[in-house]
Amino acid sequence: MKWEISISEFDDKEGRKYKVTRRLPEFGISETKLFKTKKSAKKQFEYWLNQ
Repeated sequence: MKWEISISEFDDKEGRKYKVTRRLPEFGISETKLFKTKKSAKKQFEYWLNQ
């Protein structure tokens, strides 16, 4: 099993946000976290990537 990890950027009424998602497509499982800063999102992305 291998996680698919993605990071995306979007704007909402409060400003720019970053979304980090990891998925296990074989099981239909996913986890998403939202961040206000790119630095925080990148930190989460790297953490999941290195697990």
